[in-house]
Amino acid sequence: MLKKNIVIEGIPALLWGEEKTEILIAVHGNLSSKADIPICILAEEAVPLGYQVLSFDLPEHGDRKNESTLCKAENCVSDLKKIFAFASARTNTISLWANSIGAYFSLLAYKDERLKQSLFLSPVVDMRRLILNMMQWFAVTEEQLYKEKEVSTPIGQTLYWDYYQYVMENSIMKWNTPTSILYGKKDEFCEYDVLTSFSKIFHCNLSISDISEHYFHTKEDLAVYREWIQKSIHR
Repeated sequence: MLKKNIVIEGIPALLWGEEKTEILIAVHGNLSSKADIPICILAEEAVPLGYQVLSFDLPEHGDRKNESTLCKAENCVSDLKKIFAFASARTNTISLWANSIGAYFSLLAYKDERLKQSLFLSPVVDMRRLILNMMQWFAVTEEQLYKEKEVSTPIGQTLYWDYYQYVMENSIMKWNTPTSILYGKKDEFCEYDVLTSFSKIFHCNLSISDISEHYFHTKEDLAVYREWIQKSIHR
């Protein structure tokens, strides 16, 4: 498959497949990158159907690990808007695939955009709930976070006061795109009640993998994921 490395306003990106009339923007999750296995599988399934896949690295990921820009919501939303502008200059038909935290950034950045469809893998749809859970897991109080501004956690994630404030002020209230979701029943980060509530409110098609956790990475996980892509992506 043709893969072309490009840079979009300083953002390292990849175009998968020949130029087509439809673009599928792919937004990776935490500790991932623009060329990770789930995106490779997405491209393998989507390109033969007439899509060109556009993936890119979020701040602190992939080819941007050494940049000073942090992977915070405001920075990522800004990047997603730049990516959308690039895509919309080439086509009027844009779809979205997003994984984990990439889904949260997409829900913020693209809530007012016209998308053909969205495919979410293990999406974070309530960042407020996740941050509060993390604070509880590691006994971090709001007062402590306010005073220290940033607190490292044992799982390698840093809690930031400004990120916390942003999330508290930006709940997901609007999403009009036809959306399919694949969720692992053993997911410990995104709780089942949160996903089902989101799916009901925004009329999403929710599929559940009984064998999977948050990260779809085993051979069995990826087989379930590929089959879901095949069934869910619109021709």
